[in-house]
Amino acid sequence: MRNILQRFRGLSVKEYFISPAMRIFWILILMLASIFTVTIFFVPLEFLVIIGGFLLLISIITFFYAAGLTKAAHQADLEKGELRSIIFNLNDSLLVYDKEFRVLFFNPAAERLFKVSKEQVLGRILKPQDAQDPNLRLLIQVVFPSLAPVMVPRSELGTYPQIIDLSFQEEDLELRVTTNPVDDGKGNLLGFVKVIRDRTRDVAILRSKSEFVTIASHQLRGPLTNIRWALETLSQDERIPQDAQEIVKNALAAGSELLGIVEDLLMVAKIEEGRFGYHFEELDIVAFLEKVLAPVLPQARALGISLYFDKPSDPLPHVFADPEKLTMVMENLIDNALRYNVENGEIVVRVKRVEEGPFVQVSVRDTGIGIPDEGKEKIFTKFYRSRNALKFKTDGTGLGLYIARNIIRSHGGKIWFSSEENRGTVFYFTLPTERSVLPPKELPLE
Repeated sequence: MRNILQRFRGLSVKEYFISPAMRIFWILILMLASIFTVTIFFVPLEFLVIIGGFLLLISIITFFYAAGLTKAAHQADLEKGELRSIIFNLNDSLLVYDKEFRVLFFNPAAERLFKVSKEQVLGRILKPQDAQDPNLRLLIQVVFPSLAPVMVPRSELGTYPQIIDLSFQEEDLELRVTTNPVDDGKGNLLGFVKVIRDRTRDVAILRSKSEFVTIASHQLRGPLTNIRWALETLSQDERIPQDAQEIVKNALAAGSELLGIVEDLLMVAKIEEGRFGYHFEELDIVAFLEKVLAPVLPQARALGISLYFDKPSDPLPHVFADPEKLTMVMENLIDNALRYNVENGEIVVRVKRVEEGPFVQVSVRDTGIGIPDEGKEKIFTKFYRSRNALKFKTDGTGLGLYIARNIIRSHGGKIWFSSEENRGTVFYFTLPTERSVLPPKELPLE
């Protein structure tokens, strides 16, 4: 018996024996004892042993059944207590309301954030017009985010969880709100749960970092431009000895590369702040690609690489894009295909209509070194360069694909790739053929 009771950690022997489930056992024991006592006077001894054994078996079965119920009830109480402790000690605010927007739960973190006590809101039906009350304005703007000064969706509309960022300049407050529906298990909606995270400090750190990069890059760009101009002048001076000319040329190449890194950092800062500046227009994508590829052909031939543009046989709808930003994407993909290709390799550019949705798809295929499996998930992250790319070409910032991905996303398109190490890579991206697909405005990155 002692070994059995040890399984119920957290329950004393007294608590165990007086638990509601064990009461069933004690009641049954009393009933069985009464029945056995009565049968002693009326049943022969040989049958009395059989009846006693049967009653003992029933008692044992009932005991273990009651013990199981006690354990389950105790475990449920523990889990309920742990969950309650977690919820009440969350740093994030938690708000639960039903279909009528009646508040059902409001944790302490929510009280601190909204500066409203739970007694003021529990059971209250929230309405948009309640935003006129200064004490409830912030809460109402979170529940009805269209009322907030600035709302930035971070998930697709109509899908759950719904994630949005809200900015309140007057309160100097940045919130991320995650909303999930609650149903009865049969698909019937009961209400919603909102988790509200205060991101004010995180956003301030990101802005400070971005501002530092912007200021530092601006301060570097001027002197670097002057240095490059001076080196270009020196490289054209015939009075400089040949060996000195080589030093000047190497310095000029290094200065140009450094200036390119600074320009990339400035570009990344603008993208992350949501001020890259897009100017969309209707483009003939085939004519655009021909124009972009034309100046690259001599460079490809000089490297011994064949560059092809496989034009579609059927006319394609025009796309809506920023030609300057789209040129950056193509130049980056083609430059990578040239830099990491093999001797006598090839590059093939294709464009086609997408059957599902108002898009066209552009692809750039190369026969280069490919991307190793361990690097595929990181290839679009900032400053990342794969293991084999570092061995093949030591220079490079790892910013090109990060910039390209954000440009395509800002067009309402997608970018992805397929690759096999030592066999080559194909990069794909889509562009919209309808203006309605374009994002309504440029958004800052997280």
